[in-house]
Amino acid sequence: MTLPDRLIRHAEIDSTNSEARRLAEAGERGPVWIMADRQTAGRGRRGRAWETAAGNLAATLLLTSPPPDFAQLSFAAALAVADTAAHFAPTAPITVKWPNDVLAGGRKLAGILLESGPGWLAVGIGINLAHFPTGTEFPATALAEFVTPPSPQDARAVLAARFAHWYGAWMTEGFETLRAAWLARADGLGAPIRARLASHETRHGVFEGIDGSGALLLNEQGRVTAIAAGEVFF
Repeated sequence: MTLPDRLIRHAEIDSTNSEARRLAEAGERGPVWIMADRQTAGRGRRGRAWETAAGNLAATLLLTSPPPDFAQLSFAAALAVADTAAHFAPTAPITVKWPNDVLAGGRKLAGILLESGPGWLAVGIGINLAHFPTGTEFPATALAEFVTPPSPQDARAVLAARFAHWYGAWMTEGFETLRAAWLARADGLGAPIRARLASHETRHGVFEGIDGSGALLLNEQGRVTAIAAGEVFF
């Protein structure tokens, strides 16, 4: 199964995810990528601001009529971003971090934000190609720290192809294919982590992997718990 690679590009916009929502509510059926050279109100998880400096990639894929388990597509997106980074920087240590970050050298290279409404799903992706923010809670980096970075347009083209690949695998083979590929790239697997839950509770244990739904498996002194939502710190 393939996804048509259709693109709408903006020089400047508030947020590619917000534009995806507006397009869906106006009747756009997708799939379509929305890309912006600059975002004035980009956002990450939990409403955090997401900076999009010139030379970085901000893009959203709008899908309509998503299946009920569409949250698993965050893993497809993470794998697509990791593949994209590895395509341009084949010697860089690219890993994925639960639930939906991509790291390079142990620092955050990209973030993914899924948002949905009646009959639509926005898969928002931001990749630090040329620049990265400082003073963030989790240290950040950019592809420029490893190679001469690609243009946002070239990065988006590779990203679209790799997302289409993992989307097709998910649709035809199920989540287990994504799960296995994600675990093969996972950062911190088998190591102690701190998990901050949506309730702001903090749990400590060993990162055992993810289950068949994508939930994090945390081993707390021999008791393994599945955590559906939260943030991980090493």
